[in-house]
Amino acid sequence: MLILVTGGAASGKSAHAERLLCDCAPSSRLYLATMQSFGAAAQARIARHRALRQGKNFETIEHPLDLAGLVLHRRYDGILLEDLGNLLANEVFAPDGAGDAAFGSILAGIDHLQDCCETLVVVTDEIFADGIDYPPETARYICDLAALNRALATRAEVVYESVCGILLPLKGEKGI
Repeated sequence: MLILVTGGAASGKSAHAERLLCDCAPSSRLYLATMQSFGAAAQARIARHRALRQGKNFETIEHPLDLAGLVLHRRYDGILLEDLGNLLANEVFAPDGAGDAAFGSILAGIDHLQDCCETLVVVTDEIFADGIDYPPETARYICDLAALNRALATRAEVVYESVCGILLPLKGEKGI
């Protein structure tokens, strides 16, 4: 099963995604972290997410690029991918990322992760409503993230949006 959880910054989407995965995956849980630790703000965010996972029996792997090439030595009840926005930025802007092939590379990685678990929960971002004119490379990133969100929402059995800490069902099961 594929579950997509979207929402704005600090909307509670990560906490909701963790709860959803814990509800769906009774034992073996993998937290696949994509954020690279660049600077104090990123380090603080990573530490906060680690603290939120305490006691939830997650195995954690930090893997910022090339999900399709990730070798997992077991099958999991559930995998939580945190998050699509970071993964896309890594693939587009990192020197060893997929560059122009990021969209296809990420979808191939999602397919690979689905083959490795019963339930995959993907956290993504809503960054499309600020009305600011961005430089071309940033505008392209925003368009690519929107396209990835659409592609995953189409594939997903369940889609939620987290708004101010409230989890709203958009597609699929309502009581998961």
